[in-house]
Amino acid sequence: MGGDRAPEVPVRGALSALRELPGDFEIILVGDEARIQPLLHRARSAPGRVSVRHASETIGMDESPITALRRKRDSSIAVGLALQKAGEADAFVSAGNTGAVMAAALTTLGRIERIQRPAIVTVFPTAREPCVVLDAGANVDCKPSHLAQFALMGHFYARDVLGRERPRVALLSIGEEPGKGNEAVVAAHALLAASGLDFAGNVEGRDILRGDTDVVVCDGFVGNVLLKFGESVKDFLGDAIRDELAGSVRARLGALLMKPAFQSLKRRIDYAEYGGAPLLGVDGVVIIGHGGSSVKAFRNAVRVAATAVERDMVRHIEEAVRSSDPGSEAPEGTAARTRSA
Repeated sequence: MGGDRAPEVPVRGALSALRELPGDFEIILVGDEARIQPLLHRARSAPGRVSVRHASETIGMDESPITALRRKRDSSIAVGLALQKAGEADAFVSAGNTGAVMAAALTTLGRIERIQRPAIVTVFPTAREPCVVLDAGANVDCKPSHLAQFALMGHFYARDVLGRERPRVALLSIGEEPGKGNEAVVAAHALLAASGLDFAGNVEGRDILRGDTDVVVCDGFVGNVLLKFGESVKDFLGDAIRDELAGSVRARLGALLMKPAFQSLKRRIDYAEYGGAPLLGVDGVVIIGHGGSSVKAFRNAVRVAATAVERDMVRHIEEAVRSSDPGSEAPEGTAARTRSA
């Protein structure tokens, strides 16, 4: 029930993903059954692979996450994550209220043992292959040990979901030298240098789009600013190109010849190509979609979730943080729960 055009767009996106996934994958659509069932009948969905779990309430995008979760215990977010906790689902995908999804995931699923903070992942297009950036907004203030754990989680996301054999991890800073940056970044550099990851050192903001690294680590304040700026670039470039090409007949003719190249560029920088933003560090696969997610974005978010489940990403993070846990400290707040077999 999340997103600007729910439930139609999420349903269409989920069914589109299902057509591309192996036959042993199933979709549970959580929300208002009276609104969902007609969409399934119209789409002639695959019997046996799609089911509906009714949830009578929906959390609005402008509602306070904690207050809404307390008052709306039968919301689609709460019901969906409860299904995952009970083992009836292996992953949860939502384009609803981001704060509510994060809060519900933490309280319902818990954190992976010894993970101090969860992190939101976003995927940036680069001159080479897409790059993973985290944290993209879950944690405004971070300790060095948090950044070190983000690097570890980003490593496994890049390896298990994006297919990078040995991901190169970098730390976002204001200079390449190890001593550049604030106290947390400088201390995190030392932790990552000793972590056993393929650590490429510090990178500056201008280096991200070159594609020299697979994972870039930063705190959630910097990451969210970077994400919002990156999202604005596509619209800015599109408007600027349209303005320039509308100037003359010759420019418009040239635009027709360049149309395939423009379409390819648009796909390359479109967030919908990369699905949603995984919430790493919670004890399960959780994908948070953009509020304006299209059918394609939902389809790709479901496919990302399926890949993470199939390749056992959460288990790999759990095992790695137990054995190495760079910068380990006791988890803050409520106790984390160990993921059951």
